[in-house]
Amino acid sequence: MKKLIVVALLLVNAVTIFAQQAPKLYGALPTQRQLNWQETEMYCIVHFSMATYTDKEWGYGDEDPKIFNPAHFSALQIVSAAKAGGFKGIVVVAKHHDGFCLWPTKTTSHNISASPYKNGKGDIVKEYQEACIKLGVKMGIYCSPWDRNNPMYGQPAYVTEVYRKQLEELYANYGPLFMSWHDGANGGDGYYGGTRELRKIDRSTYYGWDTTWGITRKMQPGAAIFGDAGPDVRWVGNEEGHAGETYWETFTPHSTDGKRPANGNVKYEESTEGTRNGKYWIPAECDVPSRPGWFYHEAQDGQTKSPYTLLDLYYKSVGRGACLDLGLSPDKDGQLTNEDVQSLKQFGSIIKQTFAVNLLKGATLKAGNVRGNNAAKFGTAFLLDNNRYSYWATDDAVTKPELIADMHTPKTFNVIRLRENIKLGQRIESVAVDAWQNNTWKEIATATSVGANRLIRLPQNITATKVRLRITASPVCIALSDFGLFKEPVHLSAPEILRSIKGELSIKTEAPVSSIHYTTDGTEPGLNSPVYNELFAFDKGGIVKAVSFEGQEHSEVKTQVFGVSKAGWTILPGQTADKFKRRVENLIDEDPHTIYNTCTKNDSLLFQPQEISVDLGQRQAIKAFVYLPRQDKNKEGIVDSYIYQVSNDGQHWTPAAEGEFSNIASNPIEQTVKLNTPVSARYFKFIARHVISGNGIAVAELGVL
Repeated sequence: MKKLIVVALLLVNAVTIFAQQAPKLYGALPTQRQLNWQETEMYCIVHFSMATYTDKEWGYGDEDPKIFNPAHFSALQIVSAAKAGGFKGIVVVAKHHDGFCLWPTKTTSHNISASPYKNGKGDIVKEYQEACIKLGVKMGIYCSPWDRNNPMYGQPAYVTEVYRKQLEELYANYGPLFMSWHDGANGGDGYYGGTRELRKIDRSTYYGWDTTWGITRKMQPGAAIFGDAGPDVRWVGNEEGHAGETYWETFTPHSTDGKRPANGNVKYEESTEGTRNGKYWIPAECDVPSRPGWFYHEAQDGQTKSPYTLLDLYYKSVGRGACLDLGLSPDKDGQLTNEDVQSLKQFGSIIKQTFAVNLLKGATLKAGNVRGNNAAKFGTAFLLDNNRYSYWATDDAVTKPELIADMHTPKTFNVIRLRENIKLGQRIESVAVDAWQNNTWKEIATATSVGANRLIRLPQNITATKVRLRITASPVCIALSDFGLFKEPVHLSAPEILRSIKGELSIKTEAPVSSIHYTTDGTEPGLNSPVYNELFAFDKGGIVKAVSFEGQEHSEVKTQVFGVSKAGWTILPGQTADKFKRRVENLIDEDPHTIYNTCTKNDSLLFQPQEISVDLGQRQAIKAFVYLPRQDKNKEGIVDSYIYQVSNDGQHWTPAAEGEFSNIASNPIEQTVKLNTPVSARYFKFIARHVISGNGIAVAELGVL
């Protein structure tokens, strides 16, 4: 009888174990198209169109199609470079705000058929599609809803007869697509068929997004739709390429004006972290250009983000659970520069080297709890099988489990990777990792919000035989799909290049190195280049490149472009600068972190055009003007419309340039206004015609080249 009872109990336990249910779903959940997007991790958005030839960020809409004629356009070269960098997809900018279409559309004559490219028979979008198919790279499409060329823009007919039909053409002829990309830059001044006027639209209603995105769902059901507030992927709220240190895949959009949130009508600052327990699953895309601007500008040669800068962005985007969207900008010939190609290649190599081997492979994993004691279904072995959706789970009551990984021999690592099975929701709120050192546990890392991916980049190498993972906060039982330790290759930090207000140049590194070599003529520095030992005068400006060496090992090359030294410059009295008396020296102190700010907290005051006049001390040959907006993440007072004037007596002024600083709200980088013909002048005047927000102006630096 006792034997029968024992057998019966064993059978009951076996049935209980194998009938153990998966953890209950938690919160908002991803769709299949969102999972496919998430697995892409990194992709590129390619800007190549009219603005490439006009040297602008946003074309005005009045550009002559005849200027579009790349001599050596190669979609294969562009897509190959992206793939070499480890990027799994590209988003083709088929139409930007200037309205010029890179495919032979029936919706407007302002398209590639009117250009001399391939005698009017070209189709850039088709060439991208063919290259993506050949190389096995995913393809997405961006067709700007704002059209500064089209005379119907602002009227209902533009949406129904132009924009939606353009999407239908692209969806029908260039799929399948992994993304349909839509941004929030909508409405403003433009050519509009020759009217040259300002047209404003209600971004929350004008495009009829529900109907417009319904076309996407019908024609490209596998495409994730990117918009400022989703519906599938949200903008992270900056163009710096990073998500929040704490990052939630779920999001409850809030409108900036109290209306129903729509594309371009959300509080962007909330997008960076998302919403814990948000209403919708809307993960974030971190977009950032590989150069300072989104389109190619010759003046930005030498300023391509270095491989290790890209690596830092990788950890702050993909490594926080978001996806990285890197902007590529082919030059006027229609190809990426060698500088861009090499940076992508080296970045891809670093990523490949770093994550080639999980140092936990072969380790013995021992968990404090396994769901239902069912290792076959919920055990720790699933943490090492490279499957994002197989997982270690705990019993419902166990929300703070621990796991010890014994590697048996000492292993050196500096990167930790964790992933959740996000099909069950984003569950974990914080974790800690310990290393067994000197016969005791020592905490080496903590992190919040795991989600689809969490990479913890340690500040130093750790060598240990055992590590311990502790889940320190989770509202429900866990469903962890990945635990890994990796070793990032050793590298030297690039030098920092600085210039004082006196025009003296200094070059330094974070840690001591055997030597620093530099050039001032734009060439690449090496061991045969001059060695930096002390400050030297560099008051005329130009391009400085520097590299640090430790033996035969060397860092990346650091490039810095300087304008004319501001030694001896003064701000003329009697203008805005004199009126507000707010540290006018900040305008020309060579320090990007100080600000001259005339904004006030008086909401009753409206912005009025303001001007600042600068005495250069002597006549200068001016080729370009430089404006650096405030760099403190605050948009108040950032100038987006300007006039420059010059003078030789400070009394009589001649117009030199006027225009807009396109996209400066999202990408507040240094703005260079090139002159068609250099001018000789002792004085220049900067007139701020309009600001993004606020009742004054905020300027970090003014300068000339």
